[in-house]
This record gives sequence, C-alpha cells and structure tokens, in this order.
Amino acid sequence: MSTNFDPRANYEQTMQEAGYVERKKATQADYDRIGFMSGLEVHQQIKTKEKLFCHCPAGKFNKFEDYDAELIRHMRPTLSELGEYDGTALMEFKTKKEIVYRIKNQTACTYDIDDTPPFPINKEALHNAIVIALRSNLNIVGEVHITRKQYLDGSIPTGFQRTAIVGVEGLLKMPKKDIRLIQLSIEEDACREISDIGHRRVYQTDRLGVPLIETVTYPDCKNPDELRETCDFIRFLGRSTGLVRTGMGAGRQDVNVSCTGGTRIELKGVSHTKWIPELSHNECFRQWSLVLLAEKLNKKLKKKGWKVEVADVGFKTDYAPICDAKAADGALKIVRLPGFRGVLSHFTQPGKMFADEIADRLKVIACLERPNMLHDEMMEPVLEPSIWRKLGKKVHATEKDALILIWGPKNDMPTAIETIEERCLMAFDGVPKETRKAICNGITIFERVLPGADRMYPDTDSAPIPLDPKEIEAMKKELPTEVVDRYYKLQEWKVPQDCFTYIFTKNWFPAMNDIVEKLGLDGRMVGCFVGMRLKNLMCKNPGSQFNNDTLYKLFAFLKKEKLNYRLAWNMAPVLVADASMDMKEVLRNIGFRRASEDTLGKKLDKLVSAYVPRKKFHASVNKRNWIMGQMREAVGNIELKELANTIK
Repeated sequence: MSTNFDPRANYEQTMQEAGYVERKKATQADYDRIGFMSGLEVHQQIKTKEKLFCHCPAGKFNKFEDYDAELIRHMRPTLSELGEYDGTALMEFKTKKEIVYRIKNQTACTYDIDDTPPFPINKEALHNAIVIALRSNLNIVGEVHITRKQYLDGSIPTGFQRTAIVGVEGLLKMPKKDIRLIQLSIEEDACREISDIGHRRVYQTDRLGVPLIETVTYPDCKNPDELRETCDFIRFLGRSTGLVRTGMGAGRQDVNVSCTGGTRIELKGVSHTKWIPELSHNECFRQWSLVLLAEKLNKKLKKKGWKVEVADVGFKTDYAPICDAKAADGALKIVRLPGFRGVLSHFTQPGKMFADEIADRLKVIACLERPNMLHDEMMEPVLEPSIWRKLGKKVHATEKDALILIWGPKNDMPTAIETIEERCLMAFDGVPKETRKAICNGITIFERVLPGADRMYPDTDSAPIPLDPKEIEAMKKELPTEVVDRYYKLQEWKVPQDCFTYIFTKNWFPAMNDIVEKLGLDGRMVGCFVGMRLKNLMCKNPGSQFNNDTLYKLFAFLKKEKLNYRLAWNMAPVLVADASMDMKEVLRNIGFRRASEDTLGKKLDKLVSAYVPRKKFHASVNKRNWIMGQMREAVGNIELKELANTIK
C-alpha cells in the first residue's frame, strides 16, 4: 500500500474528469456531451374483480404478518431448448437463496405454483387493456398470443410470467414533445418482497397474478426532466380512462438509461415519478465514469490473464462486523487486485465509488450483508496503514495494487472471491449489463444480471385469442379525450399550472369539464378549488369517498340554489369527511343562513360606525380587513370581491 496515495483527492479528480454536475445545475449541453438516452416501462394495475388467469380476488392485500402457510423453494438453472443457460439463472443459483412464499388462502390458489393450468384470460382485464392501448394511439394486434417471460429472482413461484402484447407502435402526444411507444402488454403482477437478508428472501403472494399493463417507450427522452414528464403523462393517460388502480404499489416504472459507450441499464421498480430525474441523471454519469475507467485500465493493464490473489488472515481489531464474523467461526480473507491502485476510489455516483460496485454484488450474489468488506482506498479508513501493509505482504502487494478485506461464512467465500474478480474484469469492458435497484436518495445499487434477450417463449397452455375488428371499433367510442387536449383546456381556463398534476393524477378533469360545460361555471375558479382546496383536504383524508360525482353535485347544488360558489370552500371539509351527506344538511352543519342584500347592507353600516381604529396598522387597510372578517354571512350570499369593493 502506498502511503502517498490520497483516496479523497483521487475520488474528486475522477469526478471532475467525468464532468459530473449536480442535476439542478446541469444543462442540455451536459446531457448531449455524455449522450444521455432513456426510455420507460410503465406498469399500472388494471381495475378488475379477479386476477388475470385465475378466480382469486384482485386488489385484496394482506398485512405482512397475516398468512396461512409458507412455501419454501430453491431456484436452480436448467438448459433452454437451445442448450444454453440464462445468465440471470446462473447468478441466482450462485446466491443459494431459500425463497419463502407467505400464502393467504383467500388470495392464492394452486395456479400460482403451476399445479393448475391457467383459466382463460380475464376478459374484463383484456378489454380494459385494449381501451388504454387505443387511447395511447397504438395499433391493436389482430390476435393476442400469450407468452411466458422468465422471472428468475423468485418473485413468481413458477419462474415465469404470462404476458401478451395488445398494441404496437403508438404515439404519446404531449404538450412539448411527442414520444414514440413500442408496445403495450397485459401481464400478471409479481409477489411483494418483504425481506431479503442473507440466504433467505421472503415474498407475500397476495399481489401475484393481479392484471397490469406495461407501456414501453422508445429511448426518445434526452434529459431527466423530459423523462419524468413522459412517465407522468403515461400514468395520467391510464387514469383518464378510469380503468387502472391507484394508490400505493398500483403503479411502478422501470427506467432504461444509457450513455455514449455505455449500455442499457434498467433501473427497476421506481416507486415515485419524482425520483426519476435524480436517478436517471446519476445513472448516466455513473456509466460515463465507468467508460472512462475502462479506457484508463486498458492503457495500463491487460485483461487477459488478470487474476486476484487471495490469502487467509487474522489480526486483532475491535471493528464489530469482523469480530462478529470471527465469533461465528467465519473466514477473513485479504484479496489483492493487481495494478488496481486508484480504481477502488474512482467516482461512480455522488458519495459512491467503484468499491461500492463490488460491495453491492457481494451482498446480492455472495449474500454477505453490508458492511461486507474494507479496502485500502477508503476516504474514512477503519484500519491503520500499518495493518494494511502487513496484510499486503500476505499477497505480495506492491504500491500499484489495491487491497480488499472480506469476511463472512466460510461456505460463501468461494462465491465472494469469484464475484470480486468477475466485477473487476468487467471494469475493463466499461459498463456491465445489469438491472439496478432505485434508492430514494437518487442513487442505484446492483440488483441482478440483466436477463437474456431470449427469455420469452410461447405459452402452450393458452390458445391464441382473435380480436373482432367490430368490437375494437365499438371500444373507440368509449375513449376519453386525449390528455394533451385536457392540458390545453386547463390552459384555456387559465387554471394555475401548479394545479395540473393533482388534477390529472386524481382524474378530476371529467367532472370539472362537466361543471364548466353543463353548468356554465368559470373554469379557473373550479380548477383552483380542486387543485388547491380539495387537494389539501384529500391529502389529510386519504380514505375519503369524495369523487367526481360529489364534485359535480356540489356545484350543481350551488347553482340550483343560486348561492355564491365561494361557499364550496366552506362545504368541502364536511363533504370530504362524509361524501354521502345531503347538501342541505351540509349547509346546516356549517351554520349557513341566507341573507338578503338589504340585511348585509344594514350590518355593513353598523360595522362601519362601530369600528375602533388600531394604531398598529395603517388605518384604511386595517378597517377594511376588520369589516371583511366580521361579514361571515356574506360567504355564499355575495361575491367576496363585490363585498370588498363595496367596503372600499
């Protein structure tokens, strides 16, 4: 180990070489420089009573601790018809995972473990998927062919997911840019993961088999913000039909990112669209930095024949993870990476370096829970330099080499060493093909090897489903207006831009449009009520039954009774708490009384004469505000702007 090497300086230098900039400071020129390219796979659960290929209820979820039985399985690879092994299958086999499924009798059946053939595809789900595909301007297929897609992480007990393409080659019409769509598929959802610790991974099966659609775009997004806007728009489109589920876990997206010289990396299961910009920004720069690292490595080293050197070691330390490993009769090994000085502290993501790429794989493949390694390029060292020098002598290390210290169960050490060597060899080639897990702070961690391209094959248990062109034409009559047209309509009404997302997310537009078109009300007023007042109340009462029908009835009632529409602001809290309440009862609840202009005028005269000035404020402003505050009877009986002008 070299005492002159400064890991922090190396990290900052490599970050500078990659040209990394914070996302908020990044420009389109920064993304063009590294060749930012991204697309999406957006998943939304379809509203149905039953699951896709069986009669179990859909959308009925259990608490983690609520289950009737556990099923344990071990995954092992098998040869394909072409005599090949899938890379993901081989990786999962190395993990020696015990897969545990927690089963609730009400939400699972023998179909889930492939002991029963699939029932015919859920017609309600297929109908809904076709409607959404039509609204996405996709070309509907003439015949639906159900295929099997390999799922090898254990999230589907059978090892495959049944899926079918419904529409191909569409166009998402957006306000700023049109995005091309590759396809829309209907498929069954996977299990919910509860935990993944060591060699044991636990799943809940209640979500398994729930119908969902997957909308796949071309890599047309050239910056992170454009990517989020596209994802939001796809989700808005699904919700505009009223045919998809909403709420926690009902929608997820996989984000595909690449840079010049990199490869398509799939960021799996991004729960919130607000995470997308930071995640895609950091992932693209991670790839760019790895491309630069590969150039450096190939200039000074040869990949062919490169190998790690390993030795068993033992020394005194009070570092808890190593002490725990020793107490459990585990192994402690030093690994030499020939010529890798400066590689482990090479920048990859904000606060992350190449050493983390290795540590992540040790966690997933060798099942060594983090912290699972130390290295001699840590910015905050745990071991003294003298200890590293002693350890280095065990493997004949020079100042050009890097050192990694690993520990854990003896049975896991061969896999751990193989994993370290494999990831270092990958560094010579740039960016390895893999699936990564999104973390809420904007970084990603290794999840698994990217599945092979030949992971889909026909499902011999399901016959092709021909689609009747007449039925497709009939479905076109069910289509809601385009989301982009709704966007322009809100602009026409002059609704504040910051209200748009909530209106589209909760699909309030249909009722708003009816209120404006049928009742003749001001669109801006309705938009502000929904996007500000209703948003605030509904966020505080997420279980409220207040819906589009309630919204329309509220304003229709005010119009019929010839009451001022400002009264909706006062009635809303009561209706959000109990949407079934009669409107007149709501008025009694808030203490509303009708008051004529004459009655209001008389009270106004009394208030003007009764006012006592306060020296603290400007007299005229204070007087006007005080009078407005006393005129509570005015709300619902007169336009408040008119009252303010009268007082003025």
